[in-house]
Amino acid sequence: MRQLRLGLAQLNPTVGDVDGNVARVAAYLEQARGLGVDLLAFPEMVITGYPPEDLLLKPSFIEYAIERTRDLLPRTLGMTVVVGTVDRDFDLYNAAAVLHDGRWMGTYRKRYLPNYGVFDENRYFMPGTRNPVFVRGGTIIGINICEDIWYPGGPVEEQVIRGGAEIVINISASPYHAGKAQVRKRMLCTRAADNLAVVCYVNLVGGQDEVIYDGCSLIVDEQGQVLAEGKMFEEDLVVADVELDSVFSARLHDPRLRKGRALEAGEGAPRIDLPALGTGATPAPDPAGGVAPLPRGGGNGGVATAVAAKPALERRAAPTYPELVPEVYGALVLGTLDYVRKNGFETVVLGLSGGVDSALCACIAADALGPANVVGVSMPSGFTSTASREDAESLARNLGIRHTCIPIRDVFEAYLKVLEPAFDGKPPDITEENLQARIRGNYLMALSNKFGWLVLTTGNKSEVSAGYSTLYGDMAGGFAVLKDVYKTMVYQLARHRNQCGERPVVPERTLTRAPSAELKPDQTDQDTLPPYEVLDPILRLYVEEDRSAREIADLGYDEAVVRRVVTMVDRAEYKRRQSPPGIKITPRAFGKDRRLPITNRWAG
Repeated sequence: MRQLRLGLAQLNPTVGDVDGNVARVAAYLEQARGLGVDLLAFPEMVITGYPPEDLLLKPSFIEYAIERTRDLLPRTLGMTVVVGTVDRDFDLYNAAAVLHDGRWMGTYRKRYLPNYGVFDENRYFMPGTRNPVFVRGGTIIGINICEDIWYPGGPVEEQVIRGGAEIVINISASPYHAGKAQVRKRMLCTRAADNLAVVCYVNLVGGQDEVIYDGCSLIVDEQGQVLAEGKMFEEDLVVADVELDSVFSARLHDPRLRKGRALEAGEGAPRIDLPALGTGATPAPDPAGGVAPLPRGGGNGGVATAVAAKPALERRAAPTYPELVPEVYGALVLGTLDYVRKNGFETVVLGLSGGVDSALCACIAADALGPANVVGVSMPSGFTSTASREDAESLARNLGIRHTCIPIRDVFEAYLKVLEPAFDGKPPDITEENLQARIRGNYLMALSNKFGWLVLTTGNKSEVSAGYSTLYGDMAGGFAVLKDVYKTMVYQLARHRNQCGERPVVPERTLTRAPSAELKPDQTDQDTLPPYEVLDPILRLYVEEDRSAREIADLGYDEAVVRRVVTMVDRAEYKRRQSPPGIKITPRAFGKDRRLPITNRWAG
């Protein structure tokens, strides 16, 4: 019976922290060794972090990443390890290094380079041209990277049909958006069943600027059944035993692959034989012993060359996916945590208006960083209602975050007095509204400068889309938590959070009263915007699906409303270009996903 114990280590690396990433790889490698793992895979470009962007234009960065990948070799005695890194000869490649028993046995170079959405790999990499397979003790293993597995006739089929691969390992950095994990899981199960191969998919986890990686690594058998699945939004080590004789037997009874090979002319995929374990280079002894993280230049950790006996594995059933609202909330918490911590901040500060957006942001920040690391600032004006003040105080008390109140009335009146001669008797308009928002932005930035806190902005995607926001006012800050969350989803997320604890934290009045910026008497958002239940579907069609105003109107929406919304979106492009980064939640977020010129006379 041919059996192999497979391990997938879904890690949360930091871009540019090559030493720290290598240390994490080394720690998980030793953890897998203790479980008797034979073949261990790490995510795409885990050594560099993903995406490194223009760090890949620095030769010193490239060379160091390759050097540190090589430093892992002594750790691989008795194992086969696939690790995402970079490779170079006359050009640069996104690569999977195959480290076996102390030797670097070969490298797979990514074939399909994505150049859409958040991806820009054609800017940095040359596509690979070969699909090698690796033979370990009679088992044939195909290795590919992320995008390569999404194409039915791509590298996977070549490795299976022409190379005879029984196991396909895909190392990935697949960005999250709501619902994507379910789509990806269906695709991977289809690949496994169609190719009668065990498919192993290992994904990054964690936040990198605007992007979230959700993990959800998978081991799928040749029938398309999930054997084991990684956690969502957490680092994890996924381990399962696979029976390779079952793969061979399934192929004997199914002629599809045989017919495919008969139709494929020419040589098979290049084969690289991995030597028997125990024949690799012997590492120098580690004077410290143990399995301490690798220092710069490498360290050996005193690893054994073989595992005496494999501990039994508990069966790990594939978890069911949460509904989208809890899933999105988890993504926002992870994205906030990683952005704050990876950029060296400890504490965040945000304005607490008493509205639902700031309430949800405060909840997310408190859950991500702990209540002690969140500061809420109420900044009432003469237009701020008693309800707003009370709800802001109640929220802060319920969450246990720090709270302070700094009124803006006196400063606002001083502004008006100073500007009165310049305004020359002109009646109040949106100028005075924006002044209030900018005073508040100045307050928050002053606290940020004085105490080293990161300012979180609280605007949602509905407002950002329509330009219902103030430059250098409520848009002032370092991170926009809800930038890709529509207002209707904001309410759903806030109600979800109220159901998670022992008691609700967001006051019910915050969830039921009409939303308002409270910048003038009796103001509501619907003075300027259509109702959010009308606005949000129009925005999805225009922003995410690129439907024209005519097409949207033909779906049953009032044409005048549609054209007004489209005009608002188009005119606000200059504002969005100056907004802070925010967490990608939808399939098409503002920023890297959606790139439109500011100067643009096309009317959609």
